[in-house]
Amino acid sequence: MISLDILTQRFRNLWQSKKSLAISSMGYANIEACVIGIIAALSAVLLKQGSGWLGTWRVHSTQLLPAWLTLPLIGMSFGFLAGWLVQRLAPEAAGSGIPQVKASLANVPIKLSWRVALIKLLSAIIALGSGITLGRQGPTVQVGAGLAAGMSRTFPTSPEHRRQMIAAGAGAGLSAAFNAPIAGVLFIIEELLQDLSGLTLGTAIIACFIGGVISRLLGGGSLQLNLELMDYSSQFSLQEIPIFLLLGVLAGLLGAVFNHGLIFSIKTYRRLHISLSLRVALAGLISGLIVALLPEYYRDNAGLREYMIASQPNLLLAIITFISQFILTLIAFGSGAPGGLFAPSLILGSCLGHIVGVCEFQLWGFGSPTTYALAGMGGFFSAVSKVPITAIVIIFEMTTDFNLVLPLMIVSVTSYLVADQVLPGSLYEKLLLLNGIKLQKNAPIEGVLTELTAKDVMQQRVETLEAEMSIEESIQAFSRSHHRGFPVVEKNQLVGIITQSDIQNVYPFRHTVLREIMTPKPITVKPTQTLSDVLYLLDRYQISRLPVVEKQKLIGIITRADIIRAEADHLNCKNGMTGPQPEPSYVVYQTRSPSVGRGRLLVTLANPDTADTLLQMAATIARDRHYELECLQIILVSRNSSPSETEVRTTRSRRLLRHAEALAKKLHIPIHTQIRVAHDVGQAILETIKERHIDLMFMGWKGNTSTPGRIFGTVVDTIIRQATCDVVVVKLGNYSEPPHFNRWLVPMAGGPNAPIAIKLLPALVTLGNEPEIRLTQVFKPSELKPNLQFLEEYTRQLIRHRNLHSNVFATPIEADSVTEGVINLVKKEDFDVVVLGASREGLLQQAIHGNIPENIASGVDSTVILVRGEINS
Repeated sequence: MISLDILTQRFRNLWQSKKSLAISSMGYANIEACVIGIIAALSAVLLKQGSGWLGTWRVHSTQLLPAWLTLPLIGMSFGFLAGWLVQRLAPEAAGSGIPQVKASLANVPIKLSWRVALIKLLSAIIALGSGITLGRQGPTVQVGAGLAAGMSRTFPTSPEHRRQMIAAGAGAGLSAAFNAPIAGVLFIIEELLQDLSGLTLGTAIIACFIGGVISRLLGGGSLQLNLELMDYSSQFSLQEIPIFLLLGVLAGLLGAVFNHGLIFSIKTYRRLHISLSLRVALAGLISGLIVALLPEYYRDNAGLREYMIASQPNLLLAIITFISQFILTLIAFGSGAPGGLFAPSLILGSCLGHIVGVCEFQLWGFGSPTTYALAGMGGFFSAVSKVPITAIVIIFEMTTDFNLVLPLMIVSVTSYLVADQVLPGSLYEKLLLLNGIKLQKNAPIEGVLTELTAKDVMQQRVETLEAEMSIEESIQAFSRSHHRGFPVVEKNQLVGIITQSDIQNVYPFRHTVLREIMTPKPITVKPTQTLSDVLYLLDRYQISRLPVVEKQKLIGIITRADIIRAEADHLNCKNGMTGPQPEPSYVVYQTRSPSVGRGRLLVTLANPDTADTLLQMAATIARDRHYELECLQIILVSRNSSPSETEVRTTRSRRLLRHAEALAKKLHIPIHTQIRVAHDVGQAILETIKERHIDLMFMGWKGNTSTPGRIFGTVVDTIIRQATCDVVVVKLGNYSEPPHFNRWLVPMAGGPNAPIAIKLLPALVTLGNEPEIRLTQVFKPSELKPNLQFLEEYTRQLIRHRNLHSNVFATPIEADSVTEGVINLVKKEDFDVVVLGASREGLLQQAIHGNIPENIASGVDSTVILVRGEINS
């Protein structure tokens, strides 16, 4: 039994080991940060030069051919190519890239790798070269993070070290793109990691510094303005403070509207239900048409910001530029094109600042429109990205003008406060939420213990004993169950607990009722209590399970094994709290037959090699019970894309379904088929069971699992634990020729699923030639007179069955364990099929110490059929 103190000590030791590892690897981390800074800078320069070259070619082409023809055509073709690269090779490279990096640093399983970085770099060059109104700073952040993640996989270290390196790579990418190393460090601290530890700060400073230096040396800096050529003057007086406050308010309001527009644009594109490549192509086409109608200087996105800052006061020009850039950015970003928002935010901010500066100058005759344009850049950037300190430092590093710091601070902080009041929260987190990813704030290692409740993980099906049951009857209940204790109920209300030790103490008095020997008023928990509370009670009273009671009614039971499994799921990102939330599955193909059956049998088809045998088994049961057959194929897609919007190929799936239709037609069974696109196989099956009112579920199983915290594997475990219908799981044997189903072995001990297994046998054994059924019960050598009541009862039931034309035998066997006895018997007498009935609670309870059905299925080469009765929903 694991105590809370031991668990706490283990967590403490783990933390100390990680801390010492981080300290010892500081030297290596600094070297790695240097390499990351160099690579990130080179990729940033390549992105700048590549997109710049394509942009120059695009602008030059308008001098050879009409702009209304070339710009839309280039935008559409380049956009399609960029979208196709992302969709086919790295879906994680869509959009800005910063939300993906932020999610990865929050331990969400979003892939960052060399391939993602490479595809992001190539697709961003093509997309930005197409003329869509997006920036290259966001992509460089993801490229830097992806390169760092790839390097950390090449030279494996601790998970925490890997997170630090990814953050350093992201900061180096931003530093190289903006030529602003201090801003790169601040962006890591303010937005990505929100961490000021020594390792984070040290590696971030080194990577960002080297990234900025290399970028400047190679000409990658994008914000190095030649202020002398702009007639720049940072005039600032106290009477201008109200005007800068007004600019901050306007930037905050319009920034909030801009963010809301981005989310609306994404949702609008998704309603079109077209692929990413077509969405980006559409954005390129529309952007090209709009830009072709605007003056010529709008065709160069890279120089538009500087043009607005350097131009003479022109109110109409600034207004047109702001409106057009606002709309073009919404069109481009909503499509999922690989591009960022930093550059568009700065352009919009410069336009807004220019408008306010010109109005102020015309009304009062003082102030500099250029100063307002630069302050507006910081303000709008701060309102959109919600990083005011980073915004201030970026503009300061761009101008190196100390006189600009105070106006920048006034505008940036004001805009941030206003924007966060109008539309609270980070834009990047809202973008992640659109994809079903919700980040957890400062989730501790024991987060699952405080976030989940007893109701979330308890077992709803509870084996109970009645208070008026005799000792003799309770002994039989214990003998056919592996449980060491049972809740005692009266009128479905919990009145006590009975254990094996209680029974042993009064064994001679067999006619005593449980009410007289049970432990009354047992320790219980409410369904709303957290797992932390449950674990405390388990440790405090040194018990292994606790009844879950609501208004004196027993609604479930929770054990240490359930809590351990919940933590294992949490660490493996299986519970959905820290990972992408699966969307509902989407039906892309279906056929329907007349609904003339008495029920429906669902069979899932996945492996073409085993589908035929699985279909034969399911069809025999459907024919015997006069059920309709429902065949399901599931196509998995990445959780970063919506099932309803993902383009899939159904050729192979339809081939399997046509084979099922032919078999059903031959046996005169009504059949329905469907193909679903889904994030999660188990969830898609559960949705089908609910929607189609399934009575019996039939599915295959490979026979073993390597999934931590799982018994049969993620999908089968999900179905066994949650499906509300009867479930039959089949592990086909290892056969070099067509399988034989002649010799059937049915181990039993009177469990709740034994009757279901017996009812299935008459139909299933028709698959064999002159089949033979052997019922068996395992008893230990220490049992002088084993209770064979259930074995004899079910044997008589099968012999009397009017449709069963098979030889039925009953043989008890002696063995130290059920698993050992069954496996030895199967190998000794060469049985073809083993049919096992196991309760849902039994499956969960034995997860830690070894599950009997799983052990038998893994230990024999024969076909194994596992039966589990329905769960009342």
